[in-house]
Amino acid sequence: MKFMLFMLPTVPATYEERERLRPIGRNIERTQQMIAEVREIAEHADALGMDALALTEHHFHSEGLELSPAPMQFLVDLAARTQRIKLATLIMALPTWDPIRLAEEIAMLDHLTQGRFIAGLGRGYQDRWVKVLGQRYNVAGATSDDSDRDRHNREVFEELYAIMKQAWTQDSIRYRGKHYEVPSPFEKGIEGWPVAGNWTSRYGAQDELGADGTVQRISVVPKPYTQPHPEIWQAHTGSADTIEWCAREDVVMWSLASTSSIASIAREYCAASNRHGRQRALGERFGAFRMVYIGNTYEEAFERGAKALGDAFVRYFSGFGFFESFRRDDETDPVSISFERMVEARFAIVGTVDQVREQIAELRDDFNPEWFGWYFDQGLMPQAELLDQLRVFTEEIIPGFR
Repeated sequence: MKFMLFMLPTVPATYEERERLRPIGRNIERTQQMIAEVREIAEHADALGMDALALTEHHFHSEGLELSPAPMQFLVDLAARTQRIKLATLIMALPTWDPIRLAEEIAMLDHLTQGRFIAGLGRGYQDRWVKVLGQRYNVAGATSDDSDRDRHNREVFEELYAIMKQAWTQDSIRYRGKHYEVPSPFEKGIEGWPVAGNWTSRYGAQDELGADGTVQRISVVPKPYTQPHPEIWQAHTGSADTIEWCAREDVVMWSLASTSSIASIAREYCAASNRHGRQRALGERFGAFRMVYIGNTYEEAFERGAKALGDAFVRYFSGFGFFESFRRDDETDPVSISFERMVEARFAIVGTVDQVREQIAELRDDFNPEWFGWYFDQGLMPQAELLDQLRVFTEEIIPGFR
């Protein structure tokens, strides 16, 4: 099993401070404090032996909970401060990006880290920013309900990803789809390229130019350091189409589903991978997201989680339907929205070192996920307490699962 630390870069503050300093997401001093905390955590995670560290992409978070508008820039900074840990995005919302620009930035980050970067991609689920930044494709947040808007989001996502793969793997590309074309205009090509004859025709990629000197293909540079491209991750929130796509594209899939359902999702992913010609063992290229709270007693650990990200998860993420992932198999009534339900679903792993170790062992024995992802509490728990939790986890729990 490999271990990943996942953070939503969060402006450190109490709820009272968030209200008093609103919008705290624009507070310069607190933003600097957040950056310093994430840097310190990354350095400790690297030194203590965590396998990967991931940041998400979100925009317009005036409340300061998910202040992560430029995760790849942040990861460049963290790469310069660490030695061996893998650095990932989980996720970049592809339907809000130009696919070629994102392919370029990912390839460049892959070079800067010499293969330590993992490109997590997804569809985006928060309308507040997906509708703004994805307006060129007329997308809204993914709903994983097979509605018209959900199908449109997926259609855009899959087309843009296909373009990115071509950009990474081909010396030059020419593409015309429903939502994007290369070159543009596609039929005529790009006219008036002033150095066609004495420069591009001699030194550029083969077939970039037509016989009349128009640009007919483009060469996306640089080629990734990792071949054929960096590893791709995606988060799964309930869509059967996501399972199929991840299996088809050989993408590592992450799930936060409850203990009662995550094993069946892993089995579906394994079966889909096998259908696509990849003989995968159960749990291979699959990750389980979990919160972790360690205490000298179960009660101490529970209180620690209930006061930190556990509280924020109830107050914030429940609004996006995440508690459906914690539904019991026999449950038909609305799901209880509480930290207790998160613990019951084993999304929040709580207890002493021995109790935490036992709960992770249950995941291993159930479907043996290749990756375990710790949803970390940066900005919502005192930094010294967080670093101590990380130390105990890496020194007393991880060694039993290597």
